[in-house]
Amino acid sequence: MKPTQSLLQVFQSRKMAALLFIGFSSGLPLFLTSKTLQAWMTLEKVDLGAIGLFSLVGLPYSLKFIWSPFLDRFVPPFLGRRRGWLVVTQVALLLAIAAMSIQNPAQSLQLLAVNALLIAFLSASQDIAADAYRTDVLEPLEMGAGAAVFVLGYRIALLVTAWLAFRLADQMPWPVVYLLMSALMIVGIVSAIFAPEPETRDRPPESLADAVIKPFIEFFQRHGQIRAFFMLLFIVLYKFGDALVNNMSTPFLIQTGFTQSELGDIQGGMGLIATIVGTLCGGSLLSKIGINRSLWVFGALQAVSNLAYLVLAQAGKSYQVLVITINIENFCAGLGTTAFIAFLMSLCNQRFSATQYALLSSLMAVSRDILVAPAGAIAQGTGWPMFFLISVLAALPGLLLLPVFAPWNSRPVTDMPRSGLDDDDDGSGRL
Repeated sequence: MKPTQSLLQVFQSRKMAALLFIGFSSGLPLFLTSKTLQAWMTLEKVDLGAIGLFSLVGLPYSLKFIWSPFLDRFVPPFLGRRRGWLVVTQVALLLAIAAMSIQNPAQSLQLLAVNALLIAFLSASQDIAADAYRTDVLEPLEMGAGAAVFVLGYRIALLVTAWLAFRLADQMPWPVVYLLMSALMIVGIVSAIFAPEPETRDRPPESLADAVIKPFIEFFQRHGQIRAFFMLLFIVLYKFGDALVNNMSTPFLIQTGFTQSELGDIQGGMGLIATIVGTLCGGSLLSKIGINRSLWVFGALQAVSNLAYLVLAQAGKSYQVLVITINIENFCAGLGTTAFIAFLMSLCNQRFSATQYALLSSLMAVSRDILVAPAGAIAQGTGWPMFFLISVLAALPGLLLLPVFAPWNSRPVTDMPRSGLDDDDDGSGRL
């Protein structure tokens, strides 16, 4: 694929179509064990304390790196290492989601919890296979477009399992809704079967021990210990400012006086569209300027976009300012996410891509789930305007690390060979 291709041409391939539908399949189970499940339990008069504890069902998403070496080491007897595992997990998910239709939250929470935990485990496993497939199948210049298309499919699935599921639940019982949602997994199964197989340049790890240990050793040998350390620190910090705002945006908007219906229409509808447009634009631009410069430009825009919330905090309840704020913040977040996913893919060796991507994405979750914990106390102590200003400053440490491993004037990552994908790679990570 040549850099001079048009922005639209970069998306036009069988490979991109497969990534769109695999992304949809990857996003489908998420809300079925969280938001929609909470709504079902609430209608069944389940205790709020028990509903709150169901958030622990999502633990497999944070721990998926533990069993990711298994998917690197072993190859199913059909469709190859990546597509084979995709189909295995997707078929299992179809059955597990369908099994929710026979559950009764009012009578047996234990069985419901086990079923939901099984869905989360299989969904996290599907994510391991999907992330590895995306990393292996994309050429360097396709990474931006591939990341954007995958995120687009993922976001569409979130819309289906949120908006459409709730609409259906007004017309039919929740068990029937889950049965219908399970049937949508067929989209991913068919896509994985007909998707192009990644070209395999390296054999899988020879033992499970190699699959567990060698991804760490290879990563630090390939990048150097100091450079690799700063890369990992950057992964934790790059979206920290964005995570602070996302964590507190709903309480802020409700305290400002906006209704839940207004938030649903603007955040869930218009905000989703803005994110999709941002990811698609990010993918197109990334193919032109490369990953390095995209991290600089999109990261800066992602940080500055938080100032839109500062303006809204000063303006008070203004529907027009809310619309502008949500669109700016979600569009820039989409840009940043595309560059970030492409960057993570560029760091992986094809031989260990399932394990290495799972580990890197788990580090990304540190800022989203752990570092943001004091956000409420900070907002309460400083007030909303100062909190949003702090969120902008919180994005700076990640950007200041970029000169160490992604200097602006260096050859873009998208123009560089990836370990495991090039003929000169002997499988050890040394190019």
